[in-house]
Amino acid sequence: MELAFAQETALGECAQWHAGRWWWTDIEGSVLQSWATGEAQAQTVKLPARLGAFAHTRSGRVLLGLAKRLAIADLDGSTAHLQALVPVDAAEARTRINDGRTDRRGFFVFGTMNEVAEERRAIGSFYQYSMQHGLRRLALPAVAIANSTCFSLDGGTMYFCDTLSRVIQQCDYDAETAQVANIRPFAVVDVRDVWPDGSVIDAGGCLWNAQWGGGRVVQYAPDGREMRVIRVPVKNSSCPAFGGDDLRTLMVTTARTGLGREELAASPLAGSIFTLALSDARGVPSVLFDDAP
Repeated sequence: MELAFAQETALGECAQWHAGRWWWTDIEGSVLQSWATGEAQAQTVKLPARLGAFAHTRSGRVLLGLAKRLAIADLDGSTAHLQALVPVDAAEARTRINDGRTDRRGFFVFGTMNEVAEERRAIGSFYQYSMQHGLRRLALPAVAIANSTCFSLDGGTMYFCDTLSRVIQQCDYDAETAQVANIRPFAVVDVRDVWPDGSVIDAGGCLWNAQWGGGRVVQYAPDGREMRVIRVPVKNSSCPAFGGDDLRTLMVTTARTGLGREELAASPLAGSIFTLALSDARGVPSVLFDDAP
């Protein structure tokens, strides 16, 4: 992969392509960022809390998964005008929203994580939110760090993981009823000190997973077989996305979080955005969140 945009993002996540721009969050910086090729600077929207995940909506607004709540925002340059929607895990101070994505129906599915590094007990959950049904918890096992949320092309399979387990799981998924069933392993990350992070599905039904600590993105076949490993020039690769006019450019966010002083000195591009042009794979357009009343 090649450097696309240099910056010192603390914790880049939730990579997306929308309206001719790359979008991502710096969770620790509490900002939503976007950038188009050729621009000298990213557009930055400062938010009142850390942004773990987000989705663009059919009306042109943005659904925000802030640390402990969902909100919807109208963006006006660098300003976000927020409307509160619903609190998340209000009674559990140790968790925050982490990873999320819209399903094929246009409902927002996301997970939470335990922020207490000393214990990292599995107290996080996965939820679905829609304007039609509100917030519904999915009957999936509790997790320490929710990640890898994405959906098969037909929408009937959900992929997810607890990063600390190193196993990407899959399950049957029904968007309208928020029912899940038949939970089973999809792929195991069996490399020492390498952890599954964000994922995306391509037009062939393959899953691409950014792997924290390993400086890599791995493509898995629909049956879970490892197909290829793409090296990222920095250690903490966090979330992949497909974009560009033909959706054949692979982008990955990275992070400086978790790197010591010597590692940062040796890896000055940590936190930057990297891309790779592909000839044999392409993405599918992200589904917009259905924010109709």
